[in-house]
Amino acid sequence: MLKKFCLPLIAGTALLIVSCNDNNAPATGNQTGTEVKATGQSGIQDNQSAKNVVQVAISSKDHSTLVTAVKAADLVDALSNAGPFTVFAPTNEAFNLLPAGTVDALLKPEKKADLVDLLQYHVSVGVFKAESLQDGQTIGEVNGDNIKITRKDGKIMINGTATIIASIPASNGIIHIIDRVLITPAK
Repeated sequence: MLKKFCLPLIAGTALLIVSCNDNNAPATGNQTGTEVKATGQSGIQDNQSAKNVVQVAISSKDHSTLVTAVKAADLVDALSNAGPFTVFAPTNEAFNLLPAGTVDALLKPEKKADLVDLLQYHVSVGVFKAESLQDGQTIGEVNGDNIKITRKDGKIMINGTATIIASIPASNGIIHIIDRVLITPAK
């Protein structure tokens, strides 16, 4: 009788142990067992859902400078979160219009605070679709400053200098591609 009871108990316990996750095991990213370093929201692998604002920027060859800056400012995880965000994303060409050496200087570790301030001046909390932007509208940016919208001759401009040239929806907001870098107001 003891053998009849112990054998199923041992088999059940073994099955339970095997089926439980080992909390000390490394996370794997796919069926091949490749190890993935979880680094916050940006470390989540999801090839099925719509891309977030960071993933959209990473997939754009015209935004490699912006992506480099976002990484240097340690803002990847923040911009990968649920949002919603409106990102005014300057193209590589827009960064090239800045005075020579500006981008390289901002990417230095000692200028990280300035870089964060500049990038946060390109992000609003909330979704502001192009069709809902109004002439004269003021929008608060994440860095605490405001931008001003101007509509003229079918164009939407920010601060009278940058023009929205395209808009791309993302899973956590919207990206407005702009042709100039927005310069933060003097403080």
